[in-house]
Amino acid sequence: MNIQMLDLRGQYRNIKDEIDNAVASVIEEAHFINGSEVDKFAGELGSYLGGKYVIPCANGTDALQIALMALELKPGDEVILPAFTYAATAEVVALLGLVPVLADVSPKNFNINPEEIEKVVSEKTRAVMPVHLFGHSADMAGVMAAAQKLGLKVIEDNAQALGAKFHFSNGESKSCGTIGDIGCTSFFPSKNLGCYGDGGAIFSSNAYLAERLKMIANHGQKEKYRHDIVGCNSRLDTIQAAVLRVKLSRLDTYTAARQEAASRYREMLADVEEITLPFEESFSTHVYHQFTIQYRERDALKAYLASKGIPSMVYYPHPIEAQPAFRERVVKRSSTDVSVRLAREVLSLPMHTELTFEEQKYIAETIKSFIAGNK
Repeated sequence: MNIQMLDLRGQYRNIKDEIDNAVASVIEEAHFINGSEVDKFAGELGSYLGGKYVIPCANGTDALQIALMALELKPGDEVILPAFTYAATAEVVALLGLVPVLADVSPKNFNINPEEIEKVVSEKTRAVMPVHLFGHSADMAGVMAAAQKLGLKVIEDNAQALGAKFHFSNGESKSCGTIGDIGCTSFFPSKNLGCYGDGGAIFSSNAYLAERLKMIANHGQKEKYRHDIVGCNSRLDTIQAAVLRVKLSRLDTYTAARQEAASRYREMLADVEEITLPFEESFSTHVYHQFTIQYRERDALKAYLASKGIPSMVYYPHPIEAQPAFRERVVKRSSTDVSVRLAREVLSLPMHTELTFEEQKYIAETIKSFIAGNK
């Protein structure tokens, strides 16, 4: 079997005609920067998210940086973020002269534990950045309650959970990325909604913030050659917007395929007690950007799978506090034991829209074979 961790080629073949026509139309129009497809995509994504303002940008990291810039934080201000996340979350904080403060995560859903926020806050703390990791929402009711109590702004890093919903106790549901003051996402090719290059977007329901975000992404200008604030140059190019319009129309179908694949994994691996399967909280839908298991002998299992032609990935092998770039930059005021353990034990199995029953059966049988031989 030629099992892929991510099968973008197979996905493309199923939408080839639409993608090719969309790209050809942009080339024919020859409006490659800020073409009409960019505005159309922003409008369609805003409608998908519930009528939010959407500001496209160059990538997910830019989205996070622009969001922080829009809040007008000062050097030395603190931003709370999960200790278990990709480096970009801490990177943008440090780049702006802000201080990353680490909070531990939930062992069930891998996201920031709201109870940890109050443990690490100080008089310098101005914002919190929950990350919806692997396709599952953070406990946004808890995060928002803590932020309101402590007077913090909330920036959601939604690079991995576009399409996921958070269910509040009053019956209301909101799309991840639209609950805090600002939401950010990435359209990196491997994402659930991915383009064929780099891309990102920023969301807000606040008209003032949306205007600032748009200006910052465009050199700080509202009108051409008038620069009212310091900004940057971060644009989603027209070809990528055209690709994303085609794929956005299929996002719910893609999500359903991922959820079906996750259900098959669960059924096939249900009797393997040594492995912890991904947990689905009642407050969140899970869009399965990754299907991430936990296992104490993770590295040995990964090597065994590779020997049998099965790819797997470790997201992420080092917590933020262990990264050389951040050891002297982050502040840690409480235990991050859960994050440290997860970095040792997590393993993501192949997960994509083209994954077949036969491929998953082989993966599950191989895992069981390894476990049985190591009891």
